Amino acid sequence: MRRLLAVLSASVLVVSSSAGCGGGPGEPEVEVSGEFGVVPSVEFPRGGAPGEEFAVETVVEGEGRAVAEGDLVVADYVGYTWASGGASKLIGNSFQGGTPAAFPSWNLVPGLKRALVGAKAGSRVVAVIPPKDGYGTQGSERLGIAASDSLVYVLDVRGSHPKGASVADAPAFAGGDGLPEVSGGDVPGVRVPKASPPKKLTVETVKTGPGREVKAGDLLAIQYVGALWRDGKVFSSSWSDGKVYAAVIGQQQVIKGWDEALVGKKVGSRLLVVAPPDMAYGAKDMEVKGLPKYGIKASDTLVYVIDVLGAY
Repeated sequence: MRRLLAVLSASVLVVSSSAGCGGGPGEPEVEVSGEFGVVPSVEFPRGGAPGEEFAVETVVEGEGRAVAEGDLVVADYVGYTWASGGASKLIGNSFQGGTPAAFPSWNLVPGLKRALVGAKAGSRVVAVIPPKDGYGTQGSERLGIAASDSLVYVLDVRGSHPKGASVADAPAFAGGDGLPEVSGGDVPGVRVPKASPPKKLTVETVKTGPGREVKAGDLLAIQYVGALWRDGKVFSSSWSDGKVYAAVIGQQQVIKGWDEALVGKKVGSRLLVVAPPDMAYGAKDMEVKGLPKYGIKASDTLVYVIDVLGAY
């Protein structure tokens, strides 16, 4: 957590099959081919311009859970701009890096949200998003999107996580040996003892999940609650925020304590993590020490309870 938590692709936050989308009502006027999970081939009509209305088509129908409003969605994608004069330009490709992107449904342009909500995991969705459902009349100079540009996305939906998600049947953790207590249930509570904190990173597995082990470079979907050791005050909670968070792990995009604690743990696990200052916001390589917005000092030891919901 170099920032507080999530590290998301900037272009996302505009965010064996072959489908020739012939431009009927509600159908994208682009041709997409390729299998789910493989970078798609996208062909734009020669000399053609995008229509003025939102268009979407599911070219591969998945069988997994359908995306709901408020979900964190994980998907591979390619994204393009499509200018009114017919020119197109690639603006994003998660397939190239090998790690999918996180699409927080509560923070997407309207057209991208419309394309994803209702789509099932395992589906490939093609969407053409006109400016009124994208960046409006302003465009996005940062992303290279002009005010008149439509957006074209091909999205392979890998999975989604509802805002209230948690690890199932997680027990309580009694603490002991000077460690915090963790209550059981869907939303854990944490009680910090009146004792000196450990000087080294401490990780306890409250529940071991049934899923695969987390690898460095994975995009994780997580729920968490974080508290200060010095007074036990909760400074942040994804459950309270109603937003599942996403972070790439093991690549210095989060605090050192998270990178070391989460790699090697199994999906479906609940963890207690105690991160001393050098593993949190007092690390020597941090440009700015502490996190004043959340009341975190550079000298603070932090206590987390983390549910590992998914790894991609």
